[in-house]
Amino acid sequence: MSAPPPAVAAVRSAVRRVLSALPADTTALVACSGGADSLALAGAVAFEAPRLGRPAGAVTVDHGLQEGSAARADAVAEALRGLGLSPVVVSAVEVGGAGGPEAAARRARYEALDGVSAAHAPAVVLLGHTLDDQAETVLLGLARGSGARSLAGMAPRTGSYLRPLLDLDRATVRRACHLMGLDPWEDPHNTDPRFARARVRHETLPALERTLGPGIAAALARTATMLRADADTLDSFADALYAQAAGSSPASTAGQGTPSAPVATTGPDLAVAPLEAAPDALRTRVLRRAALAAGCSPSALTARHVRELDRLVVDWRGQAHIDLPGGVRGRRAADRIRFEC
Repeated sequence: MSAPPPAVAAVRSAVRRVLSALPADTTALVACSGGADSLALAGAVAFEAPRLGRPAGAVTVDHGLQEGSAARADAVAEALRGLGLSPVVVSAVEVGGAGGPEAAARRARYEALDGVSAAHAPAVVLLGHTLDDQAETVLLGLARGSGARSLAGMAPRTGSYLRPLLDLDRATVRRACHLMGLDPWEDPHNTDPRFARARVRHETLPALERTLGPGIAAALARTATMLRADADTLDSFADALYAQAAGSSPASTAGQGTPSAPVATTGPDLAVAPLEAAPDALRTRVLRRAALAAGCSPSALTARHVRELDRLVVDWRGQAHIDLPGGVRGRRAADRIRFEC
């Protein structure tokens, strides 16, 4: 048997590394839109999984956002079955809710993938994100003014989600798709300038390449990898601080008086003392995490909200509560930071 073309070999090798590390009874489910990246991933999984003795199937999600989407999802599923993957599941979702169309579609998609993964447990979901997707994620984080965790981009593994192609550029993956003889579908949303990621992909990154020279995507992906290691370390220290602040006994409220009306506490109740003594990078991580646990939306909770919560700890002047997304309020009372609705 002749050796596969380099692009195909690269994709198969990346998939082989991930599949070989899975327990033998774990099903690998490829999340496939029918686009070139996820279709190349599906083709590589279909080739490697039987040789490694691993069960492998696929999921395609019908977002219902375009005319004929159901028929398109069925066609993608048929192509996946033709590769020999089993089971192949078509999951239809309703897209809606806060955060804009991109965020709503992403939320609905991951809920569907979670459900299919749980139904075929033990299972993992393989995603077709490439090095170029990673670079786009970093740029989007920069545009939002995000912190290190957001700029760290996508991890090779997040829970049951794995990204085997994260070190391969999109051109290589798409070339592999073509060389495998697969017929991808190009989602028109990927070129629609109404969407931020499409603008970054087709306008921002090419402009950076023209201005600064080639290799920008790879450089951004390397930056994400380095920042992820730093963010992971800081998060591990923040875990301990969170446990300390949340576990400290509430201070006595004698002489503090009682509120005129009962207030519902919706989230963690954090002692101020350990937070005051902590470095800024750890303290703000703990406050953000507490706000999310209280019900704030991750997409709506901004750095400004976290800064105002931080002032309750380090610049306390008796100020009133802080209004947070989702109808949550943060306030300081009896030397504790409390989250209320």
